[in-house]
Amino acid sequence: MENFYRDNPDIRFHLEHMDLNRVVELREDGFAGQNQFAEAPRDQADALDNYARILDITGEIAGGIIKPRAAEVDRCGATFTDGEVCLAPGTVESLDRLQKADLMGFTLPREFGGLNVPKTVYSMAIEIISRADASLMNLFGLQEIADTICKFGSAEQKEQYLPRFASGEISGAMALTEPDAGSDLQTVMLKARQDEDGNWYLNGVKRFITNGCADVSLVMARSEEGTAGGRGLSLFIYERDKHLTIRRIEHKLGIHGSPTCELQFNDAPAQLLGRRKFGLVKYTLSLMNGARAGVAAQAVGIAEAAYREADKYARDRVQFGKSIRQFSAIFEMLTQMKSNIEAARSLLYETSKIVDIKEGLEELSESDPEEAKENKDELKRYNRLAALLTPIVKAYASELANEVAYKAIQIHGGVGYTCEFEVERLYRDARITNIYEGTTQLQVVAAIGGVLGGVASDWLDLCAVENDLSAVADLYAFAVESRQKLEEAVAHIRNRKDRAYQEFHAARVVALATDTILSYLVCRDAILEDRKRKIARVFLLEALQRVDTNLKYILSDEDTVLTCHQDIIG
Repeated sequence: MENFYRDNPDIRFHLEHMDLNRVVELREDGFAGQNQFAEAPRDQADALDNYARILDITGEIAGGIIKPRAAEVDRCGATFTDGEVCLAPGTVESLDRLQKADLMGFTLPREFGGLNVPKTVYSMAIEIISRADASLMNLFGLQEIADTICKFGSAEQKEQYLPRFASGEISGAMALTEPDAGSDLQTVMLKARQDEDGNWYLNGVKRFITNGCADVSLVMARSEEGTAGGRGLSLFIYERDKHLTIRRIEHKLGIHGSPTCELQFNDAPAQLLGRRKFGLVKYTLSLMNGARAGVAAQAVGIAEAAYREADKYARDRVQFGKSIRQFSAIFEMLTQMKSNIEAARSLLYETSKIVDIKEGLEELSESDPEEAKENKDELKRYNRLAALLTPIVKAYASELANEVAYKAIQIHGGVGYTCEFEVERLYRDARITNIYEGTTQLQVVAAIGGVLGGVASDWLDLCAVENDLSAVADLYAFAVESRQKLEEAVAHIRNRKDRAYQEFHAARVVALATDTILSYLVCRDAILEDRKRKIARVFLLEALQRVDTNLKYILSDEDTVLTCHQDIIG
């Protein structure tokens, strides 16, 4: 039986070598839980061993249960009959196995029946599940719903919902998008009204809701009558009843096992989550950042699956008397795919680690005013880093998944275009990753302020201080050169003080920052393993070419597209 954790040495490399001490310390509250919970770790080593065992179980289920059902799930898909959604039989069986393995409360505290695992390890699990079936991740990966209730809900709401989420009794959805409110969530118009007794009711339509047939949804609604902006929005917990009508499910290009629903709320009773008017500016932002990291992990899983399919086919396919893997055109593509996937994985786990520290500091500060004062500067730094790296990893990983799936079909040739090979499904599944939870273009908008504001440079400084990159000085020289070019581009954009020019080049500036951050990460990995030195060299040489191209365009002050686009496209 295949095990998607054991057969991936790169995931194990990161779990073994990442410095998770601060993450574990914050997550386990100084290991105070060992006297209350038998499964709570006693120390750092015990915690890491526990994470490895959880990932081992996840990998076994992914390889032995989920993957063998993925093709049939794709063929069957979720169906819609008489107002009800039916998941594909393979999806139901896989979810049942995950539930029986107690994997549905990954990051929830033990007091609610969860595993209390950090986001870094959860990202590893999402990647493993996504490699087996990306559509199942859209159900397994929605544990962020429970996390949001845990973070912002009342004590009563936590008791009401979290143990049921952890046991797998209920599933979740986030109902944000509307027919006229996609990327611009400030325009959400679904109404929340409050009666004289203080009870809330929801009325309106939501569209493109992943797992909209879930038992419990977090629904963003306009609670303040007469408002039009984000401050008039609140977030509500809704448990499905007769007041919700599922109007349809979407017929999609890919991820067929994941139902995407259109919902009609008809005076549906709901509970306010947290405070009024903070639905978008605080709670949904937190929810979506978690979802974006989840999609990045999903994308890395799809890319890993596509690479493996391409590599296997290239080994087995013989042309002109030898395996096509021996031809330079093929082994170059495979080498690029592999090095870029490992770079993306490093970025994913680094981002997840930063989010773990940020959230641990937030929780510590909320529980202890003295700690809040002491941790103020550190929390501010990790907030800024998380706000930058989350959109960067979502953009990079999702674009990479599409590129790897594209190349995987190319390596297969004509048969890759048929439904007989896995790469066709992976190509379709990859396509949504750079669209949902914010398109790549929106991730650029989210990241550009941090790049121009110096947050990327702060992280590069931190990485250089915390790691002896002189141990790989020959490689580090490439990373330093990329950084110099990034800073040259940032200085040029700032000095021009031209908003239109900044917006025009935002994607190129963010790409420069992404390649530079990745360059530092692959150098850090190269310190620890000779194979990683070779991965780093391949990545760095290609990254520097991209950096050069982007910098040249930015410095050229060429504005033909800016001045002529209206004449060209009308």
